[in-house]
Amino acid sequence: MILSDQEVQYFVNTISNSSNYDFSEYSDKSLKRRIHKILIDNNSDLITLINKIKSKDGFLDKIVKDITVNTTELFRDPQIWQTLKYRILPRFAKNKNINIWHAGCSTGQEVYSMMILLNELGLLEKAKIFASDLNTDALNAAKKGSYKYRFNIGYLDNFDKVIKENPFNYEEYNDVPYNKYFKIDKVTDVIQMNDFLKQKPIFRQHDLVKGGNLYFAKFDLILCRNVIIYFKYSLQNKVFKLFHEHLYTNGYLALGMHETMLGEITSKFDKKGQVYRKK
Repeated sequence: MILSDQEVQYFVNTISNSSNYDFSEYSDKSLKRRIHKILIDNNSDLITLINKIKSKDGFLDKIVKDITVNTTELFRDPQIWQTLKYRILPRFAKNKNINIWHAGCSTGQEVYSMMILLNELGLLEKAKIFASDLNTDALNAAKKGSYKYRFNIGYLDNFDKVIKENPFNYEEYNDVPYNKYFKIDKVTDVIQMNDFLKQKPIFRQHDLVKGGNLYFAKFDLILCRNVIIYFKYSLQNKVFKLFHEHLYTNGYLALGMHETMLGEITSKFDKKGQVYRKK
């Protein structure tokens, strides 16, 4: 089943007319892929799906969550975390406070990764961790800090690469036990984050499409990784301007491995790999 541009527009208009959600500036390619999956999962055609969105209580919110669900993992893309560990976070060591915002935090593995890294650097106590997402189911999962062990087992290698190893000095090895930060129960297939990590972040629902800074704060570091790839160019720039406005001068913005900043906004940042410093 190949959805036409007109069908995608019909779907987007239905969501917009029935709620406060706006997907008009999401990537057409991404939307087509996600709507197609939703139709398969619901064993439905587009007209039937749209009629259910209009008439069935709670169904619209379910569809919005299906559109926005994202996958994430502990220390995803270790090289970015190594950059943060050795090049970025040490610059905040003399700060009284370190404000960090995870925008589009999904189910929270990135948030826990950051807190683990900060703790290893002796910076967790002075850090204020803010995390937001549009998807309330993802936020609830993030607050619980409980993940499938077998699904995440490969990502323990990421932990080792970032926390235990030093890519700039192969002779250095820090034997940090996993249970310092989370409990692994192979029988029940669970990785459970420790309470001192779970109690730290402030989680809030937030829609980047609508902009605004729900925390009324400025930030030293904003992470928005593997989110803007789903947005059209115009919305990407709107979001980048939001981040620029709410970063301190010399604050940093980290993007995903396959994301980049284009256009006029680039003149306001210095780029180093996937990390951008506000001039």
